Amino acid sequence: QVQLVESGGGLVQAGGSLRLSCAASGRSFASYNMGWFRQAPGKEREFVAAVSWVHSTYYADSVKGRFTISRDNAKNMVYLQMNSLRPEDTAVYYCAADMSYGVGFGPSEYDYWGQGTQVTVSS
Repeated sequence: QVQLVESGGGLVQAGGSLRLSCAASGRSFASYNMGWFRQAPGKEREFVAAVSWVHSTYYADSVKGRFTISRDNAKNMVYLQMNSLRPEDTAVYYCAADMSYGVGFGPSEYDYWGQGTQVTVSS
């Protein structure tokens, strides 16, 4: 079992930056693939970024070059640094964990979820 708690969301102007954090509790954190997803009102939850248990990183095309995912296994933490934010980045951002061998890019491929943190980007 893994419990995930996100923090760091808020209101920021377009072009600004935020760093989201995800604190994980439970055993074997280093063995999990970790992902960030987001869901805007009226839209489906979508993949944002993932970091595998061997520290490979993956990004959605819409955030590539602007967002950076990282993990600190010693602290059981995952981060999402978001730069050059746009109004279309506005959503609830969720941290997720999965123990599969390969990294998944769909919400159904992740077993554990946090409660989400709101990110609002004003124009």
